[in-house]
Formats: sequence, C-alpha cells, structure tokens
Amino acid sequence: MTEKTQRNEQEALIGQGRGFSEFVVYVDESGDHSLTSIDSDYPVFVLAFCIFYKKHYLSHVVPQLQQLKFNYFGHDLVILHEHEIRKEKGDFTTFKSRADKNQFLTYLSDIIDGSNFIMASCVIEKNKIRNPEGIGNPYHIALKHCLETLYELVTEKGQQELDTHVIVERRGKKEDSELELEFRRICDGENKYQRNLPFKIRMASKTSNSAGLQLADLVARPIGRHVLDPVQGNRAFDILKKKFYCEGGRCAVGKGYDQWGLKYFP
Repeated sequence: MTEKTQRNEQEALIGQGRGFSEFVVYVDESGDHSLTSIDSDYPVFVLAFCIFYKKHYLSHVVPQLQQLKFNYFGHDLVILHEHEIRKEKGDFTTFKSRADKNQFLTYLSDIIDGSNFIMASCVIEKNKIRNPEGIGNPYHIALKHCLETLYELVTEKGQQELDTHVIVERRGKKEDSELELEFRRICDGENKYQRNLPFKIRMASKTSNSAGLQLADLVARPIGRHVLDPVQGNRAFDILKKKFYCEGGRCAVGKGYDQWGLKYFP
C-alpha cells in the first residue's frame, strides 16, 4: 500500500468516524418557481443536485476549475455563472472572438465531462399544470423528489447511516427560512419512505466561490432546454445524460434515467 493510498483511507475513516458520508451535494436551479407568471420561452423550473465523492471533488474538480480560471482570467476569483457566460456579461465580456469563447466552452465542457459526479434533477413543467392553486411551491416539489433520489443513492452505496451535507445558495431571508423548514420537514419523514433522511442543509452566499455550486449552476439550464425540446441538439445535455442516477447503475450510464435521476412533474 502506497503512502498516498494509506493517507486517503485514513482520511475517509476519520470522516466516517465523525458520522459523515463520502458524498457532498451542491444544488442550483434554473427558471423561477412562480405559477402565476410563466415565461413562454422557458416555462419550466429545474432543480439540480450534483453529488460528488469528496475525494474526487478535492483532487480533480476543484483544481481543474481553478486552472481554467487562471488560464482565462489570470486569477481564481471569477464565479462561473451560466447566464453571464451565455450573455457575455461581467467577467465574460473579455472573449476576444467567437472562436475564443467556443474554446473556453469546450475547455469547460471537457472538465464537466471528465468529472465523476452523479446527478439527481427534477423538472417542473409549469405550462402543463392544470390546477396551480392546488400544487404548492414547485421548488418544494422538486426538492422532495431530489432528496428521495439522493436517499436511494446513499442507500445503494451503504452510506444511509451517515450524514450527507446538501449545499444550496442563499436567495433571501424569507425564501431561505421557507426552504430550510421544507428541507427539514421532508427529512423528518414527509417523504415516500416515511422515514428520517440523513441529510443536513447548509446555505452559502451567492458570492461564495464554491466549485460545486458553480457546476450545479452550469448544468441546470441544459436540463430544462432538453425537457422543453428533446429532439433539439443539446451538446451540454449529451454530456450530462451520462451523469444521471439511473436504473441500471454504472453499467448503464446514459440510459434508464427518465423518472429516476431525471424526474418530471406533472
């Protein structure tokens, strides 16, 4: 056994000895959750969970994203936001040409493609809801589906007795309080398993330079675009579909994820 392997095993044992699982989860959304004002061009709400093995996140994901930032911006304070990249706002006004931007997007796509994480996502198709008054908050509906999928995953990996932290961005005092209350309600037994779920919510500022939160931001919209138009070419989704939690496990990545890792409502 090499010194590095021995150290990694010791670190894993320390974490589990403190009651922590091998996973960390980063969450972001795409679209708004209003059922009264619906954008006809994007009538969906998407919640995306990006589930990482902590060791891979630390050894691969974080340094890869840091290197991209140093290469393109000269520092690592840039926060990768899908909307700003797409609209070329903020730090993303510095692309020298269309070819330069495409090169950046290819570099970023390669990082995502080469990163090992598992996705659980729920898409609320707001334009298909016939009785919005009786539905409740779309964010809460999506959250419940994603937490139930996360529980299936940690159970499959034998981590269901250990705490897994779920990291979400702060959105405002009222929204954060409502979200935390709903999160705890679901984890306290209001789920399809009718049992306590081993998840702890942590809220991060929108200005926190978290690699995991930035990746979650980047993946949410391509999922929504795919659901709205499955036949439209979607290079980003072609990469992401191999990440979804699926019926066949690791032997069937990219297949059998509908209503498993990728759920729709209604």
